[in-house]
Amino acid sequence: MNLITQIDYSSVFLGLILAMVLGLILGLERNIAGKLAGMRTYALVSMGSALFVIISRLVAFQYAGLSNFDPLRMASQVVVGVGFLGAGLVFFKGNHLFGITTAAGIWVDAGIGIACGFELYALAIFVTGLTIFVFTIMWIIERDFLQAWGEKKVGSKKTKEKEEIVSGESELESKDVE
Repeated sequence: MNLITQIDYSSVFLGLILAMVLGLILGLERNIAGKLAGMRTYALVSMGSALFVIISRLVAFQYAGLSNFDPLRMASQVVVGVGFLGAGLVFFKGNHLFGITTAAGIWVDAGIGIACGFELYALAIFVTGLTIFVFTIMWIIERDFLQAWGEKKVGSKKTKEKEEIVSGESELESKDVE
């Protein structure tokens, strides 16, 4: 049985193209937000994830009945591999953590690619929309509402920092230091 003659390449190409486009959409938002990973990274992660799943599906089909090949093993290894990629995007500077949302976005992007690889196109499109919502709308909520609420809380770190700055300024003023 020749696998090459039995492959529906239109379905394969659709999955890869959709994974790439959805990755580009997520990457565009990350570029606009000025984040570490952008359009090319997201497109490649999503498309690569789809490719590995498509390959595992096709190989499983080709060797059906000859071995216990499980295409889900390939998908699980994509998740592990992308986890390492995401870990490289996360870093600390002082007490601040940077890149964690980008790393999480890359991880979800791989899931979108996996969904495209398994021909779960509606799921991939829906999750892309949810991810854009999290990247944009939730960022606005986090920035505006939660930070404003957190600064007003008694005993919050930001309130203490502001109190220290104000008390330091008043000490300098009393010593007539500019």
